[in-house]
Amino acid sequence: MVRSDAHTEGLCPPGFQTFDLELTDPRWAEFAASRPDALPYHHPSWLRVLREACGYRNATVGCADTAGRLCGILPLVEKNSILTGQRLSSLPHTPAAGPLASDDSSLRALLWAAKERVDAGRARWVELKVSEPGFGPLMDGFSRHDGIPTYVLDLPEKPEDLRFGNSRHHAAIARAVRKAGRLGVTVRPASSLADVRRWYRLYVGTMRAHAIPPRPLQFFERMWDVLAPPGRLRLLLAERQSGGQVQLLAGSLFLMYGQTVIFAFNGRDRSQLQFRPNDAIHWTAIMDASASGFRRYDFGEGTGDNAGLLAFKEKWGTRPVDMYRYHYPQQPRMDRGILASGPLQRTQEYAWRLLPPAMTTRMGRWAYHLL
Repeated sequence: MVRSDAHTEGLCPPGFQTFDLELTDPRWAEFAASRPDALPYHHPSWLRVLREACGYRNATVGCADTAGRLCGILPLVEKNSILTGQRLSSLPHTPAAGPLASDDSSLRALLWAAKERVDAGRARWVELKVSEPGFGPLMDGFSRHDGIPTYVLDLPEKPEDLRFGNSRHHAAIARAVRKAGRLGVTVRPASSLADVRRWYRLYVGTMRAHAIPPRPLQFFERMWDVLAPPGRLRLLLAERQSGGQVQLLAGSLFLMYGQTVIFAFNGRDRSQLQFRPNDAIHWTAIMDASASGFRRYDFGEGTGDNAGLLAFKEKWGTRPVDMYRYHYPQQPRMDRGILASGPLQRTQEYAWRLLPPAMTTRMGRWAYHLL
């Protein structure tokens, strides 16, 4: 770890003050609502989910002018890891958050405050996850590393103007959705915690197939309780009548705020994919998002390591958006080492898929809490 002291010569820009921003401060939600670049993760309700489901302590920095008007926020929580010790993160269990500021001076004040907290506090380092390629000299003292790109579909003002990639892809998606309808697939929003728990079983199976630890059920229960009532969360379920019973084929959870809808989590029955439930879900979600005034539909991260998933995102006409991670003090690039693609990784994934689902959920709860 290399600590840079270059920032100690600078101070918080004159005319601004930085302070601990409480979740209950009404200025927080008001400021986020005024910013077109705000994501669902910038709203205080998301940090409330992280606090109540994961136990993280809010450490968010606010920036205000001399009149007390909020002009910037940096969502932060304290996280303890058995690997890295205590750190400040913006944010864990979150693909991107980072600072949200009305101008460069406010942004400079937020970054100054974050570095001050590391230098004067218990946290060893601070991590910011952002979709901006860099802030130039404002990021003095931070190291920057490339993250996994996310794939975004820009939405038109009118749903009838939607086009998914080239004409071939658009026609193929439309055919898949029509096929799903002919086969009796219907898409509806979840209406209760019982729906969430029913979907969770599919989610655990999907994560197990990808050899990824699933997030605990409590995480989704708190998301539902906190985010669903104000309309910042939507769980769409694809179902079909079979043998006199309603069969759940797939479900996707979306986070919504400002101008952005984020496809966050998916669970599906792999034996039922011939009914094209995921195509039906995304078609419904995208049409509804466009009609509701959203302008950005984020399909989430994707890499060449999962060619099928990447092809699914790209066929909708998405564009890749580069993601970055900034660290202070400067951190060396993490070498995947034994986790890199290769025979050992494939062996680990095979062993993971042999574990009982109940064991994978317990291990997921441990991994997300302690790592």
